[in-house]
Amino acid sequence: MSQTTPEIQIPTEKLPDDGRFASGPSKVRPQAVQALAAIADDYLGTSHRKDTVKDIVGRLRDGLSTLFELPDDWEVVLGNGGTTLFWDAATIGLIKEQSQHLSFGEFSSKFAAGVAAAPFLADPMVIESATGDHPEPVGTPGIDLYALTHNETSTGVSMAPVRPSGADDDSIVAVDATSAAGALAWDPSHVDCYYFAPQKAFASDGGLWLAPCSPKAMDRIREIEAGPRWIPPGLDLKIALDNSVKNQTYNTPALATIFLTMHQVEWFNENGGMSFSTGRCKANADVIYGWAEKSSFASAFVTDLGKRSQVVATIDFDDSVSADDIASILRANGIRDTEGYRKLGRNQLRIALFPAIESSDLEALTTCLDYVVEQLG
Repeated sequence: MSQTTPEIQIPTEKLPDDGRFASGPSKVRPQAVQALAAIADDYLGTSHRKDTVKDIVGRLRDGLSTLFELPDDWEVVLGNGGTTLFWDAATIGLIKEQSQHLSFGEFSSKFAAGVAAAPFLADPMVIESATGDHPEPVGTPGIDLYALTHNETSTGVSMAPVRPSGADDDSIVAVDATSAAGALAWDPSHVDCYYFAPQKAFASDGGLWLAPCSPKAMDRIREIEAGPRWIPPGLDLKIALDNSVKNQTYNTPALATIFLTMHQVEWFNENGGMSFSTGRCKANADVIYGWAEKSSFASAFVTDLGKRSQVVATIDFDDSVSADDIASILRANGIRDTEGYRKLGRNQLRIALFPAIESSDLEALTTCLDYVVEQLG
């Protein structure tokens, strides 16, 4: 807390039971940590080429197939490095010549920038919109990959990933679903590669990417790998695919990350699948946006209800109130990671609504926000 920020003690009875509201890495469910501890002696520190680990990877892949209701001919591919590394792998191993990118925030713009720097590809077609909104893909002859983002974590904008009308028959649709996977519904018939890291709705750590892939996406991977383009082994999606069907990764993964992700996926499936996880997110969204609508000093940044995220809420504050001060006071009281996205530069808080977060804790957060603003006034 800075010297200019007042020291305000929030009464204990107002505080949430769990004060973790980060947009990633997100809250990890205590039950998952306990389950990991229970098998630690036989799992952590063991070979990822042996059945003890491969069985967990298999449960993760099967669980995701069930959760997303994937067609039988899809494969869940996984590898090390997270979404940022997957962008590099996709640049080399999924785009043949030219891609189209929707850019409407910090993360959706990064993939486009990486592709633009690739000397072996044509300049990407980039369709931009202002922050707080999203553009639509445009079916364009010659575009062989459409890069969409299901949920823009930096701005709290969501969009339904839809294959654009007029797209070439052999084009593929790749969707960055890092903060959406497991929290927002999607239709595999419109998507060929739905990639994400598990540190958001899947309540795990980072350093892993997962990508359910259609037969068309797998054919593209094999086609590019068989061509003249040099691909570093660590970015080779064909190597990742070949290892994934054996329930392993090319190089040593973080075993705790894989287990925590698997545990969250099975928790979803045991309680009703996507209807359960998306329902928890909607309940959380109703709490935070409902509070903002009634507030005299706060409002939802995304005004279009159809584009407003149900997994990451961006809340603007009146100029008379400093969101940075509020976040600092909350942090001093054990309520963590509500700060707005730094590069967006708004007087704003960003609050995760992921399935692992309890609606009762979000209700307590709104009570704390009212209390802090009242004390600051």
